Amino acid sequence: MKVLVIGNGAREHAIAEACARQGHTVLCTPGNPGIAEVAEVLQSPQDNAALVALAQERGAELVIVGPETYLAQGLADELRAAGIPTFGPNRETAQIETDKAWSKAFMDRHGVPTAAHQAFETLDGALSYLDAQQLPVVVKDAGLRAGKGVTIAHTRTAAEQALTEIFGQPGAAVVIEEFMTGQEVSILAITDGERFALTPPSQDHKTIGDGDTGPMTGGMGVICPFPVSETDLDTIRREIVERTLAGLREEGCEFCGVLYAGLMLTPDGPKVVEFNARFGDPEAEAVLPLLVSDLAAHALAAAQGRLNPEDVKWRDAASAVVILAAPGYPGTPQKGIPLTLPQTGTGEYLFHAGTAEGETGKLVSSGGRVLAVTATAGTLPDALTRAYALSGQVGFAGAQRRGDIGLRIGLRPGPEPA
Repeated sequence: MKVLVIGNGAREHAIAEACARQGHTVLCTPGNPGIAEVAEVLQSPQDNAALVALAQERGAELVIVGPETYLAQGLADELRAAGIPTFGPNRETAQIETDKAWSKAFMDRHGVPTAAHQAFETLDGALSYLDAQQLPVVVKDAGLRAGKGVTIAHTRTAAEQALTEIFGQPGAAVVIEEFMTGQEVSILAITDGERFALTPPSQDHKTIGDGDTGPMTGGMGVICPFPVSETDLDTIRREIVERTLAGLREEGCEFCGVLYAGLMLTPDGPKVVEFNARFGDPEAEAVLPLLVSDLAAHALAAAQGRLNPEDVKWRDAASAVVILAAPGYPGTPQKGIPLTLPQTGTGEYLFHAGTAEGETGKLVSSGGRVLAVTATAGTLPDALTRAYALSGQVGFAGAQRRGDIGLRIGLRPGPEPA
């Protein structure tokens, strides 16, 4: 099959690698130097009309849309209108990610468990509501902020600062939520809108610093699988994933693609922190190396409304991701830093998140999160050991790296695997 992957980050690198290892011909735009090792990278304008024309000209039999920005601009709608099988929801359905106020209201309408919350379109209204809330609270930009528009405010001053920053943007809206406690976990559902297959649970580490300190990022590391009880998994299947997909169908928003459920395992059971409408990043870099079956075949089946969840198979193994980020991230990252990459062994991956060819043709950094260093093994401690060891071999001056991935549940890297 000829598969066109849309995007240029580590998530798209992991998607392209998963398709290529099953023997598919993979194209990607705009791509990056790492993706170029497993796919043909195509130069193209990134507007909808140009991307539809590119898919038609290159005979793509399936398009997989990676980033949420393309979903928000309605790319999946236009690809389907052109008769091209597409893995990714349409613009209206993608509101479950792209508009947090809409998403929260949807959860209320359909009884999907989530934090107590209120949405606001004015600063005065948000500040008035804040007066009656117990701290800490969570302040979320209702729009798309690449995982960085969230503030856990432990003081009134911090909440006011976050609200003032958000409402300094034109057309801003905000959601204020109760602060939930428990372990955070991500579960992704590959779905045709009715039937679905869940990925192994994983846990992202969202802040920049060890001990969950510092500002929010797009994600600094992942462990997979994350231990979730059968009782909680059953609740997640029935009360969150099934209920959400049924609610979307009821509202005429059928979902084809990946429904990402970011969850908190609270003392009252699993509750939704947020939904995304695509593969998570960096969760994709953790779960896709564990996929035994054919991602492209599953995506095509979902696009054609015939997904068989029993066909989706995962390795009985573990994976760990360590992100290497540029100095200055998540603020203003330094770009153009030379990179030297080590050789990878079996079950080791260097997924490119923000890399480019420099003026001399050498690899350099070009973004905030630069590399997702992934390793798989039979156990999580061994996977962590391999991922940290591999990340330590990357030449990247000033790189930021969390040293405590997995520590929340007591995991420490084990002895170096033989």
